[in-house]
Amino acid sequence: MAGRPSKQASSAIAFFNKLRIPEGKMAGKPVKLASYQKQFIKGALAPGIMVGCLSIGRGNGKTALSAGLALADVMGELTDQPKREVILAARNRDQAKIAFNFIVGFVETLPDHEQELFTIRRGSKLEVEYSGNGGGLARCIAADGKSILGGAPTLAILDERAAWDREKGDNLENAILSGLGKRDGRALIISTSAPDDANTFSRWLDEPPPGSYVQEHRPAFGLPADDLESLLIANPGSKEGIGSTAEWLVSQARRAIARGGSALSSFRNLNRNERVSTEDRSMLVTVDEWLSAEVSPDELPPREGPCVLGVDLGGSRSMSAAALYWPETGRLEAVGTFPCVPSLADRGASDGVSDRYTQMQDRGELTTMGDTTVPVGRWLAEVVALADGHGIACIVGDRFRHAEFVEAMRAAGLDRVPFIWRGFGWKDGAEDIERFRRALFEGKVQTVPSLLLRSAFSDAITLVDPAGNHKLAKARSLGRIDAAAASLLAVAEGARMVNKPATRAPRFAWA
Repeated sequence: MAGRPSKQASSAIAFFNKLRIPEGKMAGKPVKLASYQKQFIKGALAPGIMVGCLSIGRGNGKTALSAGLALADVMGELTDQPKREVILAARNRDQAKIAFNFIVGFVETLPDHEQELFTIRRGSKLEVEYSGNGGGLARCIAADGKSILGGAPTLAILDERAAWDREKGDNLENAILSGLGKRDGRALIISTSAPDDANTFSRWLDEPPPGSYVQEHRPAFGLPADDLESLLIANPGSKEGIGSTAEWLVSQARRAIARGGSALSSFRNLNRNERVSTEDRSMLVTVDEWLSAEVSPDELPPREGPCVLGVDLGGSRSMSAAALYWPETGRLEAVGTFPCVPSLADRGASDGVSDRYTQMQDRGELTTMGDTTVPVGRWLAEVVALADGHGIACIVGDRFRHAEFVEAMRAAGLDRVPFIWRGFGWKDGAEDIERFRRALFEGKVQTVPSLLLRSAFSDAITLVDPAGNHKLAKARSLGRIDAAAASLLAVAEGARMVNKPATRAPRFAWA
């Protein structure tokens, strides 16, 4: 943050210079704040700021920074109020104990006469009490809202906020924020990135309320996991001797790429600080598996051969999506449409994805049509027009929307186009999912980078029955997987079409 630091920020930075590193390969050496740490302190402790948010990759000194700031406030470096109270909240007791041990470690590096003023409690409560300069108390707690009701902290630090239990974490956060107003306190929310946009920590970053400071070290989406430049964006401490070296990060990225699956998703989420779900054992496809299908517009295969149109009709609140697939070349194109009411901005806010829908509209991937519902006949006609004269070999859709499809095809003048009914249950779903995955892994699905499809596949999971059959489902209730469902239908039918044996001419002909 540019400009002159506040008195509190200057005091905090000066306080760190008094400390020594309590553990690790640099143990015993003076603490030297990195430039991104100073930037956060200056921004979060600026005048008028009540909540400071920091999102950064694992191993970049988040816990040490939290512990140092907690100790600074306990000792009266950040405020002159007597009987100061600091809450350092973590996901569970084990993580709270790690932060507690950092505070104790910093205390043990202070001069002996300062250490004598501290009382350390390691029992059922993890507390560090300071009797000098008006007194102060630091409490390290787990994410249980009941444990801090009635508190009045001067500083609250929410460590690894993205990993907290959703309900209990929100309750704790609300209790903390309500208590801050009693003493003009501040909250610092420090964490690696959450796995999705709906997480409360993601909402703090995307939609910060007035009086908030946000510092996010997150690279652009869709880059290779071992791209060094973007790795250093998520891990700025690597350049300044904090945490992992650049060589280690690259080697770990390549190992994760080789292993794939949950190893790669976890590396992206924790080390690259990307919003990638680590629950990919039930994902339809992982982020990296889908990214392998994206090519530049110049490399996109031509529109040749028959075209399969996959359609997922939405209701009054949901999206209608369509996917055009040319199985002979592997070309895939997808579009989505929402009703005009409410607006895309309002939908994005209610779905917890910020401005993602408006971004899709700007990229030409998402449109609006109708008032509160999408007129399916007119919409289907416009989707067919996107084929630009290339004949539609067949349309694939959900059998439970039979009546709507018949009406829509009649209104669009598509009565003579063959329609193939598919279900999203265990029977049809298991086959379609397997055919889609096989086509994707064999390089038979190629599309231009699409935020619509990336978003849909990030929310698409599969439910598995005892026999190992899969069916498509949403990862979260507000997820929009319509484009993924349409693509799944189109690609699976295209695979069946290509693999269908050619009809041989009869040996004999009747006169």
